[in-house]
Amino acid sequence: MSRIAPVEKQRLILQAELDSAKTQSARNKMGQFATPTSLAAEILNYAGTLLPQKEPIRFLDPAIGTGAFYSALRRLYPATRIVAAGGFEIDPYYGRPAADFWRNSSLDLQVADFTLQRPDPSFNMLICNPPYVRHHHMANEEKNRLQVAVLEAMGIRLSSLAGLYCHFLALSHAWMSEGGIAGWLIPSEFMDVNYGQAVKQYLLEQVTLLHIHRFDPNDVQFEDALVSSAVVWFRKAQPPKDHKVKFSFGGTLAKPANSRQVSVRELATEPKWTRFPVLDVRTQYTGVVVSDFFKIRRGIATGDNSFFILTEDEIERRRLPKFAFRPILPSPRYLKNDEIDADKSGVPHLGRRLFLLDSGLPENEIKMRFPTLYAYLQEGRERGVHERYLCRHRSRWYTQEARPPAPIVCTYMGRSDTKNGRSFRFILNRSQATVANVYLAMYPTSLLQRAMKADPGILRAVWQALNRVTSEQLMGAGRVYGGGLHKLEPKELANVPVPELANILPEGTVAVAPSELFHIVAPE
Repeated sequence: MSRIAPVEKQRLILQAELDSAKTQSARNKMGQFATPTSLAAEILNYAGTLLPQKEPIRFLDPAIGTGAFYSALRRLYPATRIVAAGGFEIDPYYGRPAADFWRNSSLDLQVADFTLQRPDPSFNMLICNPPYVRHHHMANEEKNRLQVAVLEAMGIRLSSLAGLYCHFLALSHAWMSEGGIAGWLIPSEFMDVNYGQAVKQYLLEQVTLLHIHRFDPNDVQFEDALVSSAVVWFRKAQPPKDHKVKFSFGGTLAKPANSRQVSVRELATEPKWTRFPVLDVRTQYTGVVVSDFFKIRRGIATGDNSFFILTEDEIERRRLPKFAFRPILPSPRYLKNDEIDADKSGVPHLGRRLFLLDSGLPENEIKMRFPTLYAYLQEGRERGVHERYLCRHRSRWYTQEARPPAPIVCTYMGRSDTKNGRSFRFILNRSQATVANVYLAMYPTSLLQRAMKADPGILRAVWQALNRVTSEQLMGAGRVYGGGLHKLEPKELANVPVPELANILPEGTVAVAPSELFHIVAPE
């Protein structure tokens, strides 16, 4: 604290007082994650490198909070160069104390919803850490209003899954002067997910995208938000011909650990921008991918694992009927091996043997025939399990979705810093256990089924080939979150190339590739 300017020290005290008096869940719902002092200074310092050295600064922060960016602006630039400074804060809880704190400065801080204001296109330095409000925390009416506003203002049709920060970014365009620069501290997920496609199209076509710096996911920027962050820099100008964008990763904005220039042409065809700068531009692949061999589905989301998943001892102690349960694999951390064997009844040979409650009988029949099970269901009702979102949308709140045992399952989440160097695991499941949604269930396509019928040993060869896919390939196909957490959705795993599989099928097998039919021949 000793090296922080006195005004910034006072602002941090104010921020801490306000944060401590508001619950974290309330702040999460409104996406209120304050920018750290050092990061604000880093961003404002970098902004100065993108403007002519003596150009007067007209600053705007559409989600100003208590003013972390404005405070950094005042510390880093002479007052004579800052000719205008404005900010909006929708929450009076933060906005009014902040306005009072900066009352003797030149900052025009308005306690108002930025997305409802009439644009003033005079600002040449727009810096913002917009509210990170997920789409499911946005009321449908508000979401529809924002979608219409963005469409009318920019001609961009944002997905209903887009977070509030996407709407902020699009609506801010009209506030920028021609040639002005913008720096957005936002979640890096837009670079990979489908709803981010409209944002990427805007960055490639309507402005000159200058630089995207992605922080190392293991270095979370916000203590109270597990999110992988990026700073997106662009200029309000049409991109020049053959324009290239700087992508950097790790370290700082000024001194990243890795960096690379990527052409706009290449970015337009690359679905996952988080590949850069570490990985090369992905070339169009027309060979074998995972979906040629497997149909992939997420594991079961029970609605309440603590109620629906029981141990053998619990089932016996409560005298619950075994017919109402089926085996389920424990979470990956309890699986020491990547090959699961089973007893004669199909129950996994594991120290932690778990079972999933899944009965299709009507509750009144259970009451008459199986009183111990009925009593357990009543415990669930008393706990409110039947009222949980997933449960109340089922025909019977205690009946699970169909998810038969899969011969191979893949872990849904992984980390880049695991001890064995493998971010994701493919597990050969020889049991009759189903899986929860911490796994992806992989069911053989008709192509693989035919091959397995001819040679049952082929499944093991396929499993071994999958485990030779590198962590870099799998992480590049998925998405990353704060703390180094990577996730693979079913469609993302489905598109992972596995050329080695082409040499595993018996000679004469015909498979369908993504873009063509090809014939598997015996390897030389």
